[in-house]
Amino acid sequence: MRPYDFSPLYRSAIGFDRLAQLFDEAQRGEAQPSYPPYNIELVSENKYRITMAVAGFDRSEIEIESERDTLKITGRKAREEGTRNFLHRGIASRNFEHSFQLADHVYVVGAKLDNGLLNIELAREIPEALKPRKIAIDAAADNVQTLKAA
Repeated sequence: MRPYDFSPLYRSAIGFDRLAQLFDEAQRGEAQPSYPPYNIELVSENKYRITMAVAGFDRSEIEIESERDTLKITGRKAREEGTRNFLHRGIASRNFEHSFQLADHVYVVGAKLDNGLLNIELAREIPEALKPRKIAIDAAADNVQTLKAA
Protein backbone atom coordinates (compact mmCIF):
# COMPACT_ATOMS: atom_id res chain seq x y z
CA MET A 1 0.00 0.00 0.00
CA ARG A 2 1.31 3.43 -0.93
CA PRO A 3 1.75 5.92 1.93
CA TYR A 4 -0.03 9.23 1.50
CA ASP A 5 1.28 12.64 2.47
CA PHE A 6 -1.30 14.65 4.41
CA SER A 7 0.88 17.73 4.87
CA PRO A 8 -1.15 19.87 2.39
CA LEU A 9 -4.15 19.47 4.70
CA TYR A 10 -2.25 21.13 7.55
CA ARG A 11 -2.20 24.45 5.64
CA SER A 12 -5.95 24.96 5.92
CA ALA A 13 -6.94 22.76 8.86
CA ILE A 14 -6.06 24.07 12.29
CA GLY A 15 -6.16 21.80 15.31
CA PHE A 16 -6.89 18.61 13.40
CA ASP A 17 -3.74 16.80 14.51
CA ARG A 18 -5.86 13.99 15.94
CA LEU A 19 -7.58 13.50 12.58
CA ALA A 20 -4.20 13.09 10.88
CA GLN A 21 -3.19 10.63 13.58
CA LEU A 22 -6.31 8.55 12.85
CA PHE A 23 -5.45 8.52 9.14
CA ASP A 24 -1.92 7.36 9.92
CA GLU A 25 -3.20 4.57 12.16
CA ALA A 26 -5.67 3.43 9.51
CA GLN A 27 -2.92 3.29 6.90
CA ARG A 28 -0.81 0.94 8.98
CA GLY A 29 -3.28 -1.78 8.13
CA GLU A 30 -3.27 -3.42 11.52
CA ALA A 31 -6.09 -5.92 11.34
CA GLN A 32 -8.73 -5.61 14.03
CA PRO A 33 -9.55 -8.90 15.69
CA SER A 34 -12.80 -10.49 14.52
CA TYR A 35 -13.36 -12.38 17.77
CA PRO A 36 -15.66 -11.90 19.53
CA PRO A 37 -18.23 -10.69 17.00
CA TYR A 38 -19.80 -7.32 17.80
CA ASN A 39 -22.34 -4.74 16.62
CA ILE A 40 -22.18 -0.96 16.92
CA GLU A 41 -25.63 0.60 17.04
CA LEU A 42 -26.82 4.21 16.87
CA VAL A 43 -29.58 4.24 19.49
CA SER A 44 -30.46 7.93 19.20
CA GLU A 45 -28.77 11.12 18.05
CA ASN A 46 -26.19 11.13 20.87
CA LYS A 47 -26.39 7.55 22.18
CA TYR A 48 -24.59 4.47 20.95
CA ARG A 49 -24.44 0.79 21.94
CA ILE A 50 -21.73 -1.79 21.40
CA THR A 51 -23.00 -5.37 21.66
CA MET A 52 -20.43 -8.19 21.89
CA ALA A 53 -21.20 -11.91 21.77
CA VAL A 54 -19.21 -13.26 24.72
CA ALA A 55 -20.88 -16.65 25.22
CA GLY A 56 -19.17 -18.73 27.87
CA PHE A 57 -17.57 -15.76 29.67
CA ASP A 58 -18.54 -14.85 33.22
CA ARG A 59 -18.74 -11.26 34.51
CA SER A 60 -15.56 -11.82 36.51
CA GLU A 61 -13.66 -12.81 33.34
CA ILE A 62 -14.42 -9.58 31.42
CA GLU A 63 -12.77 -6.19 32.00
CA ILE A 64 -13.92 -2.91 30.47
CA GLU A 65 -11.52 0.01 30.66
CA SER A 66 -12.02 3.52 29.31
CA GLU A 67 -9.04 5.84 29.11
CA ARG A 68 -9.28 9.18 27.29
CA ASP A 69 -10.35 8.30 23.73
CA THR A 70 -9.93 4.51 23.92
CA LEU A 71 -12.34 1.85 25.13
CA LYS A 72 -10.65 -1.50 25.79
CA ILE A 73 -12.57 -4.72 26.42
CA THR A 74 -10.60 -7.74 27.63
CA GLY A 75 -11.79 -11.29 28.23
CA ARG A 76 -9.60 -13.78 30.11
CA LYS A 77 -10.97 -17.31 30.54
CA ALA A 78 -10.16 -19.00 33.83
CA ARG A 79 -8.29 -22.29 33.53
CA GLU A 80 -10.62 -25.26 33.74
CA GLU A 81 -10.00 -27.97 36.28
CA GLY A 82 -9.34 -31.31 34.59
CA THR A 83 -9.74 -32.13 30.93
CA ARG A 84 -12.93 -32.36 28.94
CA ASN A 85 -13.46 -34.63 25.96
CA PHE A 86 -15.32 -32.70 23.24
CA LEU A 87 -16.86 -34.49 20.26
CA HIS A 88 -17.42 -31.12 18.59
CA ARG A 89 -16.19 -27.77 19.89
CA GLY A 90 -18.01 -24.88 18.21
CA ILE A 91 -18.06 -22.36 21.06
CA ALA A 92 -14.78 -20.51 21.21
CA SER A 93 -13.41 -19.88 24.67
CA ARG A 94 -10.17 -18.11 23.85
CA ASN A 95 -8.99 -14.91 25.45
CA PHE A 96 -9.58 -11.66 23.61
CA GLU A 97 -8.74 -7.98 23.71
CA HIS A 98 -10.59 -5.44 21.59
CA SER A 99 -10.06 -1.67 21.46
CA PHE A 100 -12.37 1.01 20.11
CA GLN A 101 -11.39 4.60 19.37
CA LEU A 102 -13.98 6.96 20.85
CA ALA A 103 -14.75 10.34 19.34
CA ASP A 104 -14.33 13.50 21.38
CA HIS A 105 -16.89 13.85 24.18
CA VAL A 106 -18.12 10.23 23.90
CA TYR A 107 -18.29 8.53 27.30
CA VAL A 108 -19.17 5.07 28.58
CA VAL A 109 -22.46 5.26 30.47
CA GLY A 110 -22.76 1.64 31.59
CA ALA A 111 -22.38 -2.03 30.72
CA LYS A 112 -24.59 -5.08 31.12
CA LEU A 113 -24.03 -8.79 30.49
CA ASP A 114 -27.23 -10.62 29.58
CA ASN A 115 -27.68 -14.02 27.88
CA GLY A 116 -24.09 -14.08 26.58
CA LEU A 117 -24.30 -10.56 25.12
CA LEU A 118 -22.23 -7.74 26.57
CA ASN A 119 -23.99 -4.39 26.00
CA ILE A 120 -21.92 -1.23 26.49
CA GLU A 121 -23.88 2.02 26.45
CA LEU A 122 -22.13 5.16 25.19
CA ALA A 123 -23.25 8.78 25.08
CA ARG A 124 -21.92 11.93 23.46
CA GLU A 125 -22.08 14.94 25.77
CA ILE A 126 -20.85 18.15 24.18
CA PRO A 127 -19.91 20.81 26.77
CA GLU A 128 -21.80 24.12 26.63
CA ALA A 129 -18.61 26.00 25.79
CA LEU A 130 -18.22 23.94 22.59
CA LYS A 131 -21.80 24.21 21.32
CA PRO A 132 -22.43 26.62 18.43
CA ARG A 133 -23.33 30.19 19.35
CA LYS A 134 -24.29 33.31 17.42
CA ILE A 135 -22.08 36.36 17.62
CA ALA A 136 -23.60 39.82 17.24
CA ILE A 137 -21.83 42.29 14.99
CA ASP A 138 -21.61 45.66 16.66
CA ALA A 139 -20.79 49.01 15.00
CA ALA A 140 -17.64 49.42 17.09
CA ALA A 141 -14.91 46.97 16.12
CA ASP A 142 -13.61 46.66 19.67
CA ASN A 143 -17.02 45.86 21.22
CA VAL A 144 -17.88 42.21 20.34
CA GLN A 145 -20.85 40.60 22.14
CA THR A 146 -21.80 36.96 22.21
CA LEU A 147 -25.39 35.84 22.23
CA LYS A 148 -26.92 32.74 23.79
CA ALA A 149 -26.76 29.44 21.88
CA ALA A 150 -29.13 29.33 18.93
